[in-house]
Amino acid sequence: LDSQQFGDETTGRFFMRVHFDVPASQTIKAIRSQFDQIAQKFAMDWGMWAVAAKPKLVLMVSKFGHCLNDLLFRFKSGQFQIEIPAIISNHTDFALLVASYGIPFYHLPVTPPTKTQQERQILQIIQQSQADLIVLARYMQILSSDLCLALSGRAINIHHSFLPGFKGAKPYAQAHERGVKLIGATAHYVTSDLDEGPIIEQDVARVDHSMDPSALAAL
Repeated sequence: LDSQQFGDETTGRFFMRVHFDVPASQTIKAIRSQFDQIAQKFAMDWGMWAVAAKPKLVLMVSKFGHCLNDLLFRFKSGQFQIEIPAIISNHTDFALLVASYGIPFYHLPVTPPTKTQQERQILQIIQQSQADLIVLARYMQILSSDLCLALSGRAINIHHSFLPGFKGAKPYAQAHERGVKLIGATAHYVTSDLDEGPIIEQDVARVDHSMDPSALAAL
């Protein structure tokens, strides 16, 4: 149905994505088994998925709910063809909101002495829910190196694109004070290097002197 390919001159690797129909008499499991012989012959890194299968997302949030609320609305309205088997928070602020969607809500408070235990609970919920992707929807805790490793390639985050120019507290206030005219956002994979994981997508927008720090943040 569709084919996309790309040769990376830097790494010498060839990437290909093919979208195809499966005859009614076949199953993906059977095709995977048959194709594995070809993949081994050519030493391929490969995967095969059903387009109709909805990926499972576990959302993590703290006390700012705008990202969570947006994701839940897109899920409920069918804009995102996903399943949300669990929502994890270190606070109870959004328990009622999540309950209104009929999604299990897990309150896992965390303090420095309990961080290791709390992260074990997080990992257990993720494993039990068989999550494909973990989305940090304003989860205001730094994940440990161990948890980052356990979730490698499956956890994503989004932050402003000022880094590393405006680090620390109130980056939008810092940018506003400097008179920044171009701002953006970066979606990236979560790694033990804070906000420095491989970049998935970026976008930018122009701003002007009439906008205050809160307007920059909203944009």
